[in-house]
Amino acid sequence: IVYHAVVVIFLEFFAWGLLTTPMLTVLRQTFPQHTFLMNGLIHGVKGLLSFLSAPLIGALSDVWGRKSFLLLTVFFTCAPIPLMKISPWWYFAVISMSGVFAVTFSVIFAYVADITQEHERSTAYGLVSATFAASLVTSPAIGAYLSVTYGDTLVVILATAIALLDICFILVAVPESLPEKMRPASWGAPISWEQADPFASLRKVGQDSTVLLICITVFLSYLPEAGQYSSFFLYLRQVIHFTPETVAAFIAVVGILSILAQTVVLGMLMRSIGNKNTILLGLGFQILQLAWYGFGSQHWMMWAAGAVAAMSSITFPAISAIVSRNAEPDQQGVVQGMITGIRGLCNGLGPALYGFVFYLFHVELTDDEIHGKDGKMNMAPQSSAIIPGPPFLFGACSVLLSLLVALFIPEQTGPGMRPGAYKKHSNGAQSHSHSPQGSGAEGKEPLLEDSSV
Repeated sequence: IVYHAVVVIFLEFFAWGLLTTPMLTVLRQTFPQHTFLMNGLIHGVKGLLSFLSAPLIGALSDVWGRKSFLLLTVFFTCAPIPLMKISPWWYFAVISMSGVFAVTFSVIFAYVADITQEHERSTAYGLVSATFAASLVTSPAIGAYLSVTYGDTLVVILATAIALLDICFILVAVPESLPEKMRPASWGAPISWEQADPFASLRKVGQDSTVLLICITVFLSYLPEAGQYSSFFLYLRQVIHFTPETVAAFIAVVGILSILAQTVVLGMLMRSIGNKNTILLGLGFQILQLAWYGFGSQHWMMWAAGAVAAMSSITFPAISAIVSRNAEPDQQGVVQGMITGIRGLCNGLGPALYGFVFYLFHVELTDDEIHGKDGKMNMAPQSSAIIPGPPFLFGACSVLLSLLVALFIPEQTGPGMRPGAYKKHSNGAQSHSHSPQGSGAEGKEPLLEDSSV
C-alpha cells in the first residue's frame, strides 16, 4: 500500500508546481523594490519553522497515528493556495507560518516505514522521492500554459481543487499505518522534551570525528542548494529574462536529467569509483554549476549549467549511502537524524542568505519591468557587467570548502548491515527519539566504524 503515500505526495506538490508562474508574478507585484530579499525572508522563516516543528510532529505521530498528522500537514501546507488571488499579503504571511506544519515528508517517510519490510524500505523511499521529482517535471509547464492561455485565476482554482482532492483522498482512502495494538497503549503517553527538541540530533554531531566531517560537508553543500531552490526560478525570470514557458521547460528538463543521474549514473559511479569519490565528483559538479549560474548571462549558459546541476544531484544520495553502510546497526536513526537536522537548518538559513546577498548587490527590478516592458535591471554597473548572480558565487565558495572537508572523510569499508538493523530506528529522524535511555551509550562510542582521520 505504498501507493497511498505516492498519491499524497504527487497531488500536494503537483498543486504547488502549477503555481510556479503565478507565484513569481504575484511576488514581483507585491514586493517590487526588494523582491529577492522578501522572497528569501519568506522561505527562510518557513524553513526555520519546519526545522523547529518536525521533531515534535514526528513524535506526536508516533503516539496518535500517522493519518491524522498526514491530514494536518497537507491541509496547512496547501492552505495558502487560494489566498494568492484573495489577498497577496495574507498569502505570503500564511506561507511563512505554514512552515510549522510543512513537514509532509517526515510523516510520509514514517508512514512508509510502518508498512514496509526492512529489505524493501530503501526502494519505497526512492519511489516517494522519484514521485516528488515527477510531480515537478510536469506541473510547472502545465501551469505556465494555463496561465498564459486562461489567466492566473484558473490556475489558482485548479491548484486549490487538487489540494482539496488530496485532503479527501487522505480522509477516504489512506489507512492508518501505525499498528492498532500500538495506538491504544500510546494514547496519553507523555512526549518528552528530548523527543521534541530540534537541536537534539545536532548536539550529537561532535561525538564522532567522521560524523562531524560528514555533517560539515552536508551543511556547506546544502546551504547554497536550499537558497538556490528558493530564488532560482525568480532569478531566471527577472535577471536572465526567461519566459514562463521557458522556466517550465527548464524545470522539466533538469528534473528528468536529475532522475536519470540519481538512478542510472549514480549506480554506475558507486560501482566504478567508489562511494567517497562519487561524493567528491558530485561536489565538483555543484561548484561548476553554481559558478556558471553566477557568471552566466545568456540563455544557453543557464541550460548548460542546468545539465551540470542534474549531475550534482548525486551528492546527497552518496552521502546517505556512506553513512548507512558504515554506521553501527543501532546508530542508523541517530546518524541519519543528524543529517536530516542539518538539511532542515539549511532550508531556513539558505533562502534568507541568498535574499540578503541579492539585496546587498542591489539586484532589483525597475517599475517598467514589473509591468512587462523592456526595462533595465536596477543593479550596480559592476554587478551587471561581471557577476549577474552574486549569491551563486558565494554558494560556489561554500561548496568548495565542503569539497575540502570531504577529502578527509575516510573511505570506509565497514561490515555489512545485519538483518533487522533498521528496525530500531525505522522512522528516520523521528524514530530515534523512541529510545532516550540509549543516549548515554551513544556518547561513549563512535557513531561510525573506523572514525579516525
